[in-house]
Amino acid sequence: MKAVFLDYDTVSNDDIDESALMDAAPEMQFFGVTADEDLSSRVADAEIVLTNKIAIRADTIAAAIRLKLICLAATGTNNVDLDAASEHGVGVCNITAYCTDSVVQHVFALIFSLNQHLVGYQKLLQDEAWRDSPQFCMLDYEITELKGKTLGIVGFGELGRGIARMAAVLGLNVLVSERPGGEASDADHDRVPFAELLTRADIISIHCPLTANTEELFGAEQFRRMKETALIINTARGAIIDEQALADALRSGEIGGAGIDVLSEEPPISGNPLLERDIPNLIVTPHIAWAAREARQRAVDEMAANVKDFLAGGRRGRVV
Repeated sequence: MKAVFLDYDTVSNDDIDESALMDAAPEMQFFGVTADEDLSSRVADAEIVLTNKIAIRADTIAAAIRLKLICLAATGTNNVDLDAASEHGVGVCNITAYCTDSVVQHVFALIFSLNQHLVGYQKLLQDEAWRDSPQFCMLDYEITELKGKTLGIVGFGELGRGIARMAAVLGLNVLVSERPGGEASDADHDRVPFAELLTRADIISIHCPLTANTEELFGAEQFRRMKETALIINTARGAIIDEQALADALRSGEIGGAGIDVLSEEPPISGNPLLERDIPNLIVTPHIAWAAREARQRAVDEMAANVKDFLAGGRRGRVV
């Protein structure tokens, strides 16, 4: 059965053991990168397509007449037309709980760096301000203790729960938002309204999927409601935040800082308001929160398990 991995370089930097994939699909072809103009030819006669972030649209699915399964190296499925897959009888599976530890440590790395103003203090050192200081320490940027502060979590699945566990270790109080725009469930009884979380949280960490209800969930109005000292962390999807509004809020001092690992366009070939150099207390990283080597290996092994189960007639990891 022919299988293709369209963007293998997004999970491996020549540091991943791919033997599980080869065991699941011995005829697997690996493509490091797949450009738009090469997509159709590469999936034309494939029965299984593996991808991380390549957009698999309705026309691609319709044209790939042998296609039986799309296997994602991610939890999010917004890059696949699920309706088209269902219509053409193509299964879609994702993976979960493979990068929790990696994401948690990245989120808190951003929180610690912003709270300690590491970028600002490093810049002072580069400008030789410490050398010229009349005293042994520098107090240009205020540092506060995290213990006792309130962390608000938007999106309380596997990753949100992992963040909550680490927050408890650090003595942070945790608030969990109700599902934005979604229907309430029994699990919502101990959650707070989104509007309330905005005003109470000292730190907000985003872990919800990108949907019609969460696109630009954070905009100018939401930033105005947040504390002037509040930090916002986004390791979910870039379009959940209105990026121009965030840049404006940081420049005006409406909020205290932001740690961003995802942008609305990746890579940002068209530019992005958050890549301007004059924005204070902002850290942007290139979608690496999930990317610890151990997490990437688990992702590949989970994909292999999904493929093997599919070939045996199972529904492991299936979302369609």
